[in-house]
Amino acid sequence: MAILQLEDGTIYTNLAEITRELAHLNIQLKRCPVRKNLELPGLLEQDILNIVEKEQVLAAVSNHFREVKRSAGYMWRDLLVLHPGSFSLYALITHFDRCHIHTDDEALYILAGECIFGFVRPDGSQVELIVQPEEYINVPGGTEHWFSLTASFNIKAVRYFTTAGGWTPHYTNTEISFRQSVAKRSKGDRELGL
Repeated sequence: MAILQLEDGTIYTNLAEITRELAHLNIQLKRCPVRKNLELPGLLEQDILNIVEKEQVLAAVSNHFREVKRSAGYMWRDLLVLHPGSFSLYALITHFDRCHIHTDDEALYILAGECIFGFVRPDGSQVELIVQPEEYINVPGGTEHWFSLTASFNIKAVRYFTTAGGWTPHYTNTEISFRQSVAKRSKGDRELGL
């Protein structure tokens, strides 16, 4: 379940309330359960996936791709697989963990792990959203945001694209003044109430 925290400390975990808070940014956040597939849970538990295994995961969620392709015009997708030992993990984090915009939408379907999106709202205030497994998020092009991982540094997510360069970050130099403390803890710590 997604978690949204405002600068004043207010936390929302109800999808309807989160959607209401993000509505003025036109951000879509949906719960999209993964269809039952006997191979998928084992694949999602692995840190490393080879190309054949990645294709198996993508095939298992192909219905979602057909849906977003039809509704939003996405042309292709890939599977983002990051874990603490990933070669490019820290480069990716530093690349997107600054305020930026994209020309295209940034759309992710989280299958395992979790990530953090921070947003700058029109009034200049900032919020952070933890997106968790079986959630789909679409951040419209031109929306000022940042992206990071939670303390677990684990994620498997389908990324959807309309153009080759659409996800290139264009940095805005807006200072991130807010980082929610809940985002810095791992999912396991939050589940234990720590």
